[in-house]
Amino acid sequence: MMECPGFQFVFWLRLVAWLRTERSLLRVLHLPAGLMKRHLSYKYGISIPASTQIGPGFYVGHFGGIVVNEASTIGSNCNISQGVTLGQANRGGRRGAPTIGDSVYIGPGAKIVGRVHVGSNVAIGANAVVTGDVPDNAVVGGIPARVLSYEGSAGYVNRTDYSILTP
Repeated sequence: MMECPGFQFVFWLRLVAWLRTERSLLRVLHLPAGLMKRHLSYKYGISIPASTQIGPGFYVGHFGGIVVNEASTIGSNCNISQGVTLGQANRGGRRGAPTIGDSVYIGPGAKIVGRVHVGSNVAIGANAVVTGDVPDNAVVGGIPARVLSYEGSAGYVNRTDYSILTP
């Protein structure tokens, strides 16, 4: 599991985020952990600030070209593929960064830009450009993204937050 680039990056991302809030002597580990996270960020092409709010079960399926704005919020059990951007809009009615719900699959090359809310159990197709809100259980695709169905993300999300799974 440690040879998986996504796992490695998320491990160091979580460690750095935790050490930022730690008030004990462990705080001295923040610098070396931050350097390791930065190294992996360059090595794997993943740019996610440690200050980004990310729920449990975050999964990076493939590395390369992943950019997440620090003001974005990502819910639990979300999967991000290569080439994904969660970007900030700097003007207009959607000024701000995206909020992603729980159990969301974001396909390769997808772009989610501006203050949009992506509901829970959503699947975003490859190369979709999301500039508006997405309701719960939707499957979206296209440029600009539009709802294709309401079959949701079942079967797409690799759940890694085992504490919330129900039998």
